[in-house]
Amino acid sequence: MTWDWRPTVADPKHPRHYDEAFKRQIVRLYENGKPAREIKDEYDISHSTLHRWVRGIRDSGSTKAADNRTPGQNEPVELRKRNRQLEMEVDVSEQAAPVFARR
Repeated sequence: MTWDWRPTVADPKHPRHYDEAFKRQIVRLYENGKPAREIKDEYDISHSTLHRWVRGIRDSGSTKAADNRTPGQNEPVELRKRNRQLEMEVDVSEQAAPVFARR
């Protein structure tokens, strides 16, 4: 089985993405007693990433951030997402208005 992980230096503008199976395998290694330092060094993941995955799987059974937030924490995220969508719709409408005005 191949894992989708990229052993490169982390770049905040281009974060690494790991598939769910890889995350679960890493958590299994940790829970079976492999030291966090060894996992971190071998798989080139940060200490905080490892512990976030472990905490997420223990708390909710998922490593996805949305599954590990409370409804109160999800509300502002959803509102920001909706606001971005509405801003894009306004931009499209503003760009289309002159085209329709000519007709």
